[in-house]
Amino acid sequence: MPKDAFQQTEFSEEDILSFKPELKIGLVATVSPQGLPHVTLLSTLMASGTKQMVFGQFTEGLSKEYILQNPKVGFMIMSLDKHEWRGKATFTHTAKDGREHAFYNNVPMFRYNAYFGVHTVYYLDLVGHSGKHALPMINVILEAVKTMLGRTLARKRQNAEVLNEWTQAFINKMDNLKFLAYVDSDGYPVIIPAIQAQCLDRETVVFSTGVYKGELDRIPASVPLTVFAMALTMEDVLVRGEYLGIKNVGGFKQGLVKINHVYNPMPPIPGQVYPQVSLKQVEQF
Repeated sequence: MPKDAFQQTEFSEEDILSFKPELKIGLVATVSPQGLPHVTLLSTLMASGTKQMVFGQFTEGLSKEYILQNPKVGFMIMSLDKHEWRGKATFTHTAKDGREHAFYNNVPMFRYNAYFGVHTVYYLDLVGHSGKHALPMINVILEAVKTMLGRTLARKRQNAEVLNEWTQAFINKMDNLKFLAYVDSDGYPVIIPAIQAQCLDRETVVFSTGVYKGELDRIPASVPLTVFAMALTMEDVLVRGEYLGIKNVGGFKQGLVKINHVYNPMPPIPGQVYPQVSLKQVEQF
């Protein structure tokens, strides 16, 4: 995808209809107060018009905090037939009633849920998007195999145990989905599919660069880079670290991320896993 890929400033009717199904993947990338990229799985993400997007909040999380402080957002929508749309948008306001609020709470997932519904709708103005593109699955599979061979042949280091066994196994699983995110020079986060990403060791994630090569080549070295991994069973994990650039790993050109942060986005208790957060005594009830 070329650098100026997000040149479409409106959604087509086909796009809008494609975003409606509940069974799709919606990702929203936000920017933390420290300028770091954060990615959240938001299945409610959809277009509410040719130039507007919305998502519904039914759980708490960091993305909702971050978007109120920095309105610049990156997004990706992936359909179950393996087509994807990516782009940038700007958060404008929230609402606790209205057309979109009523729509969400009449969707079966929320209408028949006795415990929670969508309580707040977030509105975003579209900046630009890529249009509909098919995932290059043959190339993705080939690059996943290259990544696996590279990490198998590479010399292993005895380094800090940032990634526990569950996280390593989850990221290494070939049929789990992985995505990269970084903050572009214009301040908007960008999401890039990286299904081929795997763990080299206990603190390094690697990915072969033969698919989405142009986009991966443009990621600046040393930039904070997030790797978001998820399964269709709604399990997910977010890891983030310093991007070390593209290097030779086991005889293959691969991007390397030295991880220094692990976050569990999953309910019931989302939170930071690494560095470990010390427990604090409860003094007020």
